[in-house]
Amino acid sequence: MTTAPQIHVVDDDPAVRDSLRMLLEAAGHAVHAYPDAESFVAEGMKGSGPGCVVADVRMPGMSGLDLLRILQDRDINLPLIVITGHADVSMAVQALKEGATDFIEKPFDDAIFLTAVSKALARSERDWVERGRLDGIETRASSLTPREYQVMVLVAQGLSNKAAAVELGISVRTVEIHRARVMEKMAADSLSALVRMVLELEEAGRLVHGDEAEAS
Repeated sequence: MTTAPQIHVVDDDPAVRDSLRMLLEAAGHAVHAYPDAESFVAEGMKGSGPGCVVADVRMPGMSGLDLLRILQDRDINLPLIVITGHADVSMAVQALKEGATDFIEKPFDDAIFLTAVSKALARSERDWVERGRLDGIETRASSLTPREYQVMVLVAQGLSNKAAAVELGISVRTVEIHRARVMEKMAADSLSALVRMVLELEEAGRLVHGDEAEAS
């Protein structure tokens, strides 16, 4: 079960910060506000769970664009919406190109702003659920013995039991035993389900290859 989504408002203007907090809280959201990006980096990124960040694109010190890059560098799943004045639209467009969820130009309509926040939260919750599912696959894979892991990878690559046995220098019967244990431990009800899990681990950069999974 995930925690309630948190919205982090980052703006150096106290009036803007307070008005956004009141608007979001009136809409039923949990809100944390910060006077600058440095404060958010120090305090707001400690928690876990879905949420989003609303930040002014231009602030003293760290900008909204700088904040976006830090979120990405630290692999923190918090979509970012930047708020911009007319003179800073080019910075907002750059943020969008680099992965910001949306940008809102001042003065903005409350309904448009709340819609942008709702979309960002929906994206975060989807990503959070997906990350949890992938974590589960990785946890199950980590329960395999090194040899079982090797068999899983080879089978997922399309090798037959005989070919896997030759590759690993073990008997076909031993491969069959390992394969059965892999299916059970990975909670895979079919070979195609196991292959999809391995492909997902590989795509996410979480798959151990070759000698890294040496048999004990």
